[in-house]
Amino acid sequence: MKLLALETSGTAGSVAVLCDGNLLAQSSLAPGSGSAQSLAPAIASILQTVGWRPAEVRLVAVTQGPGSFTGLRIGVTTAKAFAYAVGAEVLGIDTLAVIAHQAPSEVQRVAVAIDAQRGDVVAAVYVRDASGWCVPQSPARLLAIDQWLATLAPEVPISGPVVRKLAGRLPSGVTALDESLWQPQASTVGRLAAREYAVGRRVDLWSLAPWYSRRSAAEERWEGRAAP
Repeated sequence: MKLLALETSGTAGSVAVLCDGNLLAQSSLAPGSGSAQSLAPAIASILQTVGWRPAEVRLVAVTQGPGSFTGLRIGVTTAKAFAYAVGAEVLGIDTLAVIAHQAPSEVQRVAVAIDAQRGDVVAAVYVRDASGWCVPQSPARLLAIDQWLATLAPEVPISGPVVRKLAGRLPSGVTALDESLWQPQASTVGRLAAREYAVGRRVDLWSLAPWYSRRSAAEERWEGRAAP
């Protein structure tokens, strides 16, 4: 099955194409430009690289959240529009799961977090099951960064884009995975989607929507103005 994967949950992004679960190509979105400006050209370019017509894509996978409000909206909207135009199916993939699955195979537990802005993170701990896939130990939570740091255990490495902000703040004994593994990649989005599709997961194109960890600042301001 030919699959197009999109990752736009943060300030960096990527696109990838896979066939039967095997990565054929991946490219990063142009640095310094917004996803809206670079995503469509990147999709066209990568399809041309592997010689696929858009109509050959049968599944479109996209990070569904948590992540940047703008990035998630752009990614999910693009995935739905592309899938609708070519008659493909679509799957949303949890961003934290993507990061967890980028941990080396010998890592049995990993604490993953994404910057939720305003001093918060969205975090979860993932455990590798008998089949080698990572499953959440508990639901993801929105926490203050200091609160999350206090939950970390020395035997569990951490990962995720927010780690870049934590220089000098990690509790004693806590280590981070290699920096190359922190940013979610479209290739991992695609591999997870291929696996989930193979075991029967399906998503209605019209109901697919981003997962946000909180309401946007604009929504909170509006609610504050509307309150009596």
